[in-house]
Amino acid sequence: MKSITYTETGPSSVLHLVERELPEPGAGEVRVRVVASGVNPTDWKSRTGETSGGEVPFPVIVPNQDGAGVVDAVGEGVDDLAVGDRVWSFISANGHATGTAQEYTVLPRARVVPLPEGASFDLGASLGVPAMTAHRALTVHEDGPSRLSPGALEGVAVLVSGGAGAVGHAAIQLAAWAGATVITTISSDEKAALARAAGAHHVVNYREQDAAAEIRRIAPDGVQIVVEVSIRQNAELVAAVVSTRASVAIYANDGGDEVQLPLRANMGTNTRYQFVLLYTVGEEALQAAAEDVTAAVRDGALPVGEDAGLPLHRYKLEQTAAAHDAVEGGVTGKVLIDVAQG
Repeated sequence: MKSITYTETGPSSVLHLVERELPEPGAGEVRVRVVASGVNPTDWKSRTGETSGGEVPFPVIVPNQDGAGVVDAVGEGVDDLAVGDRVWSFISANGHATGTAQEYTVLPRARVVPLPEGASFDLGASLGVPAMTAHRALTVHEDGPSRLSPGALEGVAVLVSGGAGAVGHAAIQLAAWAGATVITTISSDEKAALARAAGAHHVVNYREQDAAAEIRRIAPDGVQIVVEVSIRQNAELVAAVVSTRASVAIYANDGGDEVQLPLRANMGTNTRYQFVLLYTVGEEALQAAAEDVTAAVRDGALPVGEDAGLPLHRYKLEQTAAAHDAVEGGVTGKVLIDVAQG
């Protein structure tokens, strides 16, 4: 089978297309014929060594955390999936040497989720890290639900920072599906169009508007949940628009690793700052997210593509290095690798 591998950290040139033996699933494992592989920022960061201190955790690594395909074989003890089932997978390469940038991948059963009927493999490969991160960000509010479903966020104002990104896009969709009033901040008319297509009820251009005043006009009592991509740049804005007992879920460090927070303003509102990293949230949170995200897919609440606010950028398996470069370069939308025909 064809695989993309790397044996050292570094730029995308360390990625190589190779032929490997077809792997066999062990007990509790599933072999998936990969149709589409999703690329996330975490994939290029892992490849460069940014998240591992510059070391490779395994002698040979296949990149990419997310994907979608068809069950090809099951190991001993797996009785709730069968050969031919359509599935999506998440954080496939975290703690494992084998990701989805290959024709077949063997994964723990817990990382493989049935893909609802009618959902495309493109959609399945676009879930994983973005949608599950968004789910976590929307469920850490002290007074809010730990699970998402229609009506779960009824009456809640949610602010999504950077609504044109993959996580922001999923957060808008999930929050709207759960009944929230969704506000998002963007930096251009093009990104505003994408955020509206995703389902945002209110779009604020922070470069052209007084963002704090506009958000307060929309949500006079403040926003209860903030899904934040760049707290270093947005700390003052967030402190100005949150309600009492709000939660600010920080899932990325866009703008830098260190931040200064307004102490008195946050203390006065009893604001909770919650850092979100999918790889350490624990199995209970992962399974809850997988179940709720699948339910949202089943309801048609998480479409992808430009018409849905998330343009798709396609690459062939042998172009995986270019796909990584596109994500590292900040392309707007979702980067997918077409591995095989569905």
